[in-house]
Parts: sequence; structure tokens; C-alpha cells
Amino acid sequence: MVENVRKTAIFVALTYFFSYSLANVYLALGGKWVQPGSTIIALAYMFIPMIMAIVIQRFIYKQPVRGPLGISFKFNRWFLVAWLLPPAIAFATLGVSLLFPGVQYTPGMEGMYERFQSTLTPEQIEEMKRQAAGLSVHPVWLGLLEGLIAGITVNAVAGFGEELGWRGLLQRELSYLGFWKASAVIGLIWGLWHAPIILQGHNYPQHPLAGVGMMTVFTLLLSPIFSYIRLKAKSVIAAAILHGTLNGTFGLAVFLIRGGDDLTVGVTGLAGFVVLGLANIAFVVYDRVWAKERLIAS
Repeated sequence: MVENVRKTAIFVALTYFFSYSLANVYLALGGKWVQPGSTIIALAYMFIPMIMAIVIQRFIYKQPVRGPLGISFKFNRWFLVAWLLPPAIAFATLGVSLLFPGVQYTPGMEGMYERFQSTLTPEQIEEMKRQAAGLSVHPVWLGLLEGLIAGITVNAVAGFGEELGWRGLLQRELSYLGFWKASAVIGLIWGLWHAPIILQGHNYPQHPLAGVGMMTVFTLLLSPIFSYIRLKAKSVIAAAILHGTLNGTFGLAVFLIRGGDDLTVGVTGLAGFVVLGLANIAFVVYDRVWAKERLIAS
């Protein structure tokens, strides 16, 4: 156990140091959290946990990476669960958001265009509207298709950059704590790791300070789901697909609504927290009632 704690501490220290340094250096050099710079920094940020996991596993502890950290491409049905669960979460979040006061269903995507007013010019928004009007299918279905394709390709690669650290090294080293405690510790580390970019407006542009706490709650709720799928799939690749598809489809939750803000609606808002809480309960019920091999202790 002492060795597990030591390796965890080294990983967290190095990951936080290089991640926070990247964000702070970018800002110190005059970088702003706007496109395309924010996307480039966010992508680089995502690969730091993977790099630190490999450095620690391979070069500090002189241990193999692939097997011990769960890199396996052996397909099973949990890969499919990892791929299809995120859009289900997004659409369920859409439904929950509509229960909130002041939130309206807008099939014409008026609410989405309003959200872009702070980042796009009126001309760019008008061009988006013209392109949407010329489509033969509703943009939400194209968004779903694009998110699913990205989720198992480019987004999964970026997701792997995080997941080799969180569900590869950390989940292995913290397994002695048991499922729930390990998931909570990983979720806390994962959430606070986002702090520098959340403070710049990532995910919570209207409430960056409160967003740090919200993001941490979000990752605490996500962590057991990711951990369960990673264990059932016996592969961190499934977690990377889940991560990538979540990033590719979470916007579907706000495509068709107007009202609310970044703290209330969307997958990273209160509506999403309700859905993630229910998803956690669903996995517990599945594990206790239907699973042949139980992973969640009573």
C-alpha cells in the first residue's frame, strides 16, 4: 500500500505541476481563452496525464505500460456501452433541463444561437442559420452522428490522453481503497486538475469561479461510471471512448433549449448532475441484480 500511495503522489504532483504550468505560461504570454488558442491548449492539457503515467510507469518504476495500465483492444459489449451512453446522457439531460423554471424547448435552435452571441459575430451567426436552414435533416441529428464518429476516433485519442492517467494508473494504484473510495479520490483529483482552464471560462464561461466547484462535482459523479465501464470492459480504451464520445455529444443537451445558464442546464450543469446521479444508481442496480461478477461492494 505504501508503494501505491507513493506512486499516486508522484503522478498527481507531476501531472498538476506540468498542467498548471502549461495553462499559466500560456496566459502569462498573453494568451486568451478564445479560439483557436484555447482548443490547442486544452488538447495539450489532456495529454499530460498520459505522459506522466508513462514516465512514472516506464522510466521511474521500470514497469511495463500496456498490460498493467489496462491498454487492451479486445472488444466486448462494454465498449458499445461506452460509446452509446454519452448521447443517452445528453438527451436525458435535455429532458431534465426542460423541468427547470424559465427553460423552453426551441426546435429552431434559437437558444443555441443566443449562446453563441458572446463568441461569434452577428454575420457568423446568420451564416450558421442559413447553413442549418439548407440541411435536409435537423442539425441535432448531424451533431449526434458527428459526435459518435468523433467519439471513437479523434476524440477517443484525446480522451486516452487523460484516461491512461485516471483510469489506467490511478485506478490501479488506488484499487486497495475499494470501488467507491477510489472513484471519489480519482474524481476529486480529476476535477481540481481542470481548475486553471475552468477559471478562464472553459465549460462555465458565465461563472468561472463557481465553475471550479461545479466541475469537481461533475467529475465526482462521472468517476464511478467511468471506473465501472473500465473494469467491466477490462480496458482503459473503453474509458477513452466514453470520454471522447461524452466530449463529442454533450452539446446536444443544449441544442434545443432556451433559458437557464451554465450552472443549471447542460451535462455539466445541475440538470446533468441529476442524470448522472440516476446513471450511478442504474449501474449499482445492474451490478447487484444482473451482473455475473459484482464489482461494487455493498
